[in-house]
Amino acid sequence: MKKNITLSRYLVEQQRVDGLIPAQLRLLIEVVARACKRISHSVNKGALGDVLGTAGSENVQGEVQKKLDIIANEVLIEANEWGGHLAAMASEEMDSIYLVPNRYPQGEYLLMFDPLDGSSNIDVNVSIGTIFSVLKKPEGHPGVTEDDFLQAGAQQVAAGYCVYGPQTTLVLTFGDGVAMFTLDREQGSFVLTQENVRIPEDTKEFAINMSNMRHWDEPVKRYVDECLAGVEGPRNKDFNMRWIASMVADVHRILTRGGVFMYPWDKREPNKPGKLRLMYEANPMSWLVEQAGGAATNGRERILDIQPTKLHERVSVVLGSKNEVERITRYHTEA
Repeated sequence: MKKNITLSRYLVEQQRVDGLIPAQLRLLIEVVARACKRISHSVNKGALGDVLGTAGSENVQGEVQKKLDIIANEVLIEANEWGGHLAAMASEEMDSIYLVPNRYPQGEYLLMFDPLDGSSNIDVNVSIGTIFSVLKKPEGHPGVTEDDFLQAGAQQVAAGYCVYGPQTTLVLTFGDGVAMFTLDREQGSFVLTQENVRIPEDTKEFAINMSNMRHWDEPVKRYVDECLAGVEGPRNKDFNMRWIASMVADVHRILTRGGVFMYPWDKREPNKPGKLRLMYEANPMSWLVEQAGGAATNGRERILDIQPTKLHERVSVVLGSKNEVERITRYHTEA
């Protein structure tokens, strides 16, 4: 890998040399990356920037909003509304879609994002992140409606996340593998640090919130029990459990060294298919994982094949090392 390739140069080469992305999509990703840099600065300031704690409001999901949730949402909207590459945006923090104001030119893309994933970790200085997904606006529609966003994850044209940890790392895919960029604060640019990211097919790590064990469905209990049985059990190896309570951080670990992440359906809210949002979290993360050689299902079917029916649809998620995901999915099928 060549050294000191900035994100801008990488995107230009993807557009000009490889012909993978159009110019407007390149501009869109550059703007999103700049917005992530601004969010990173706010996260790093912490108490010094008066960004910790709750905002005294709830989002459309009924979740208490943190100050940084609102700040990150506003940063992403303000950065992207005027450039001419977007027709509309949708956010986990907003009830409905956000149309690009008439005073700005309308583009051909739709942007969806979870502005700050892992909000429960903000005040305790643990890794959090931003997740985003890009769709092409359907042709032949004069305006933009929520229905235009209801596309299966396989229709994404770009997806990624930015994790705000000891380093700020941007992870991207355009459907031709996964690349990672690290923010060089002195230079002020994201610099390419890893290409062709690959997830090992086998693993000895799983990530799940064990406090919900009593609510799990039998296939999930079966899988976790086998892992906990260790070398004496049917898997004949010891497993480690990791759980950060930030999907960005958990998925970043899996992309870096393998593992399986589970946020399954459970009996606490049996009428909901899962906890995580299909459009803002599951689809972009599933595409990244697949592009790195992993797999992602809802326990029964490929997540990227699910046809959304509403903007804030929820889904059960199992993703990571291919062989483990296939095993868990098989357990659900057999049940």
